[in-house]
Amino acid sequence: MARELCGCEKGDRMKVCVVYGGWSREREVSIRSGKNVASALRRLGYEVYEVDMQRDIALKLHEINPDIVFPLLHGRPGEDGTFQGMLEIMGIPYVGSGVLASALAMDKIYSKKIFLASGVNTPSHVVPGPDLMKEAEEIPKRLGMPVVVKPACEGSSIGVKIVKTPEELYPAMVETRRNFGRFYVEEYIQGMTATVAVVGKRALPVLELVPKREFYDYEAKYTKGLTEFIVPARLSPEETRRAQEMALLAHNSLGCQDFSRVDMIIRLGEPYVLEVNTIPGMTDLSDLPAEAKAEGKSYDEIVDEILKTAARRWGIL
Repeated sequence: MARELCGCEKGDRMKVCVVYGGWSREREVSIRSGKNVASALRRLGYEVYEVDMQRDIALKLHEINPDIVFPLLHGRPGEDGTFQGMLEIMGIPYVGSGVLASALAMDKIYSKKIFLASGVNTPSHVVPGPDLMKEAEEIPKRLGMPVVVKPACEGSSIGVKIVKTPEELYPAMVETRRNFGRFYVEEYIQGMTATVAVVGKRALPVLELVPKREFYDYEAKYTKGLTEFIVPARLSPEETRRAQEMALLAHNSLGCQDFSRVDMIIRLGEPYVLEVNTIPGMTDLSDLPAEAKAEGKSYDEIVDEILKTAARRWGIL
């Protein structure tokens, strides 16, 4: 379905369809990311179409017949491999990770299995069984307190709870299972909250996040003034190198492509990977653009680089 292109350098009219929105819990952030990227691509001279994903998305893409799709879908469906699978069936090139990598990164329990097998540092965790009362008694013995209760398949810290006492653990687990289904309980690591974006085959500067709330939750991520960005992070050159290497290892272990953002906690210079986001936020408050800026790249330049990385991989540039 993708059209043959003839040298899509900057200013030529590659036909790019930016897809955002959908119906996940992260819909509003997805729209902000998508519209920002679409505006950048227009400034760069591309022929840009915007689609707010609904159930007729396949029909819309068939009508547009783009050279490449740039998904800015956060959460499920869209970031979990389902949308990528549809594009594969339709024969449409797209930006970002493929079906398997997207599915693995979205499911944090399976991500951790891959991390542990690949030598990626990650906090210890427990996947509770059906008897939550029994698990609430055993987990503090295994992980200590506090712990972090996390849904298996959400993004933007949706549903994440820091549980400080054993008495709070059982009700927190019951609520999380009721609201999100599968979940896990993770060791709480006190340290620097940081992210490292990966673009192409390189890691961007480490970004230190200093939230004004208890942790880097949904509100802290997307409300102006609630988080201080420090980039480059306050790390030694060796600690910075270690964090970037760990981000690349996590990105590659899942088979991610083109771009991602690796979230981590750095304790005493040692990075612990929490998760990999295969379609990171691209709003004006997002981490990846801030890291690119520290590297000397404008928002438009990093968007252009991400798109061209994907286009070359698909052989359309």
